[in-house]
Amino acid sequence: MILMSIGGVLLIAALLLTTFNIYDDRRAEKEARRVVEAIFENPEEEKKENSIENTEMIYSEMEMPVVEFEGNRYIGLLEIPALELKLPVMEDWSYEKLRIAPCRYSGSIYQDDMIIAGHNYKAHFSNVKRLPIGEKLKYTDAAGNVFSYYIGWMETISGKDREKMLEGDWDLTLFTCTYGGQNRCAIRCIRENNNY
Repeated sequence: MILMSIGGVLLIAALLLTTFNIYDDRRAEKEARRVVEAIFENPEEEKKENSIENTEMIYSEMEMPVVEFEGNRYIGLLEIPALELKLPVMEDWSYEKLRIAPCRYSGSIYQDDMIIAGHNYKAHFSNVKRLPIGEKLKYTDAAGNVFSYYIGWMETISGKDREKMLEGDWDLTLFTCTYGGQNRCAIRCIRENNNY
């Protein structure tokens, strides 16, 4: 009887955890959609004026433009057409920010070394690890400049191996936790038209 009671409590706990995870995933999806609509799909005229015209300037040491929205700072929009995903990207990362949108972990889109971390939510990066090599995606910076990529490699990295995440000559990396959170799935991308 005691074992059955313990089993029942564990079953209820698992059900509650699953329900919370589904709720949190849907909340993150709504929040990302709201930010994309507010910042990137309904841009203000002021933002258009800040667009970078000189392509040499794009590849300099300049800081990435930032758009602020409700106290958060966003540096761009990541689009993955095969998954019908449009995700805002925050300027820097924290666990709290990852609950809202993917975040820049390190690097710059202009230096071809940006790494973006995203939660394993279905509405964020959960399905990215299922994409085939060669799949296309694009990144639009906060000034409206568009950078196109394709997936060149995927690898699983230990969750504690920060150096492995940073190594390599990849133009853009997306990463998320594997189920259980022990490892990270890194999606390594190559920028198209790398002739600058």
